[in-house]
Amino acid sequence: MEGEYIRTIRKEELPPSTMKTVKVQGRYVLLANVKGKVYAMGAICNHRGWDLSEGSLDGFIITCAGHGSKWDLRTGKGKFEEPLPDEPVYEVREEEGYICIRLSK
Repeated sequence: MEGEYIRTIRKEELPPSTMKTVKVQGRYVLLANVKGKVYAMGAICNHRGWDLSEGSLDGFIITCAGHGSKWDLRTGKGKFEEPLPDEPVYEVREEEGYICIRLSK
């Protein structure tokens, strides 16, 4: 349900400096492990619809493989030649070895 934490994948499936897209209640969510801490935000680049997990991860910044737009995992804010709407960001916690996210408050 909305507002509750939802189990996704085991944390061991997301080593540091990697990212992965998962589908949670019909939404595509990008999970990224930065130095052992997992972040979650919208997974589909709202510039051209690319899966952001196909791009690169440098610290907290994801670069889209499609057209090079950059996204901050912490805020969901994008930077590109044209203004971009923010990606949603989600709260994350670990429960029993699983990455769990909350889609809304």
